[in-house]
Amino acid sequence: MNGPIKLELTATDGAARLGRLTTAHGAIETPAFMPVGTQAAVKAMAPGELWDIGYRMILANAYHLAVRPGADLIRELGGIQSFMGWRGAVLTDSGGFQAMSLASINRISEEGIRFRSHLDGSPMLLTPESALDIQQSLGCDIMMALDECTPYPAEPDRARRSLELTTRWAQRSLRARTAQSQALFGIVQGSVYPELRAQSARQITTLEFDGYAAGGLSVGEPKELMLEMAQLSVSFMPGDKPRYLMGVGAPADLLAAVGMGYDMFDCVLPTRNARNGCAFTSAGRVSIKHSQYARDSRPLDERCGCRTCSTYSRAYLRHLYRAGEILAARALTEHNLFFYAGLMRAARAAIASGTYSRLCRSLAGAVENDEMESN
Repeated sequence: MNGPIKLELTATDGAARLGRLTTAHGAIETPAFMPVGTQAAVKAMAPGELWDIGYRMILANAYHLAVRPGADLIRELGGIQSFMGWRGAVLTDSGGFQAMSLASINRISEEGIRFRSHLDGSPMLLTPESALDIQQSLGCDIMMALDECTPYPAEPDRARRSLELTTRWAQRSLRARTAQSQALFGIVQGSVYPELRAQSARQITTLEFDGYAAGGLSVGEPKELMLEMAQLSVSFMPGDKPRYLMGVGAPADLLAAVGMGYDMFDCVLPTRNARNGCAFTSAGRVSIKHSQYARDSRPLDERCGCRTCSTYSRAYLRHLYRAGEILAARALTEHNLFFYAGLMRAARAAIASGTYSRLCRSLAGAVENDEMESN
């Protein structure tokens, strides 16, 4: 393997791509969904359970791990895989998204992002250089360059300044990189303005990153705009490197993005929805909290082979959820992640057989109108 990662494309169907992404911690069949393990843990799931479902790469967050327990501690304990007992690959987000989501406790400048810890208020400066240092200490397989995730809505001048800052930070990230055994991805910004998206994509893809991501989407903009900007962003990304759509995870949007040529995805949607009593099924979304399931002896999904569906009834899951039992979150999370893994397997099989458009049409009824539940 030349370089820290290697992407081998084995089939295409239109723009959709089937491939194999090889990392230092194993290979990932693409297109692939990555469960979100912000603090080196996917909520309600043990690492071995994720592996058994079929996941080979997860996402963690550099900012949160730097705040607690600290990147140096994780390095001393053998790196993030050893620390969390995970044998697959890990991608770490740099903390750029937290500049938006934690806007009330940070200030952005040319230098970087000045945070007040969300735990105790202590100051922290996250720069392109320190974000790389943190991720290199964590020992992850794929690092993300620090970017400014533009909020929605944003005026054009604000979005332009943001993307230009992201480009300068990307250049600094490349100069700061010392661990050539870890891949580094650059991130396209530009909000929902086509000319700014194109400007950012041109600037980022001229830099020698190991892969490229589209960021700043699914942050409140209309779905049509999100898909339009995702399509525009990927059109500039080189075909021989991984393409990553960040933070987009509704099943219908995943299918659309696979059809655009993206290889990698992450989102809190399957785990957060599970904790709010919502499950994705082959017949559409089920909100288990509703009274109609109080005496329903059927599994969540009669076509699903996950442990939850082979063990528990809808009535029991509703009881667990209403009683506040931890098992409700575990069972629903395992089911949703099983559903997402199956969706990606189906996508890969359809690309291999040249039937991807047919798959999307056949699943349209099950994946439409899947929105994130509130916390």
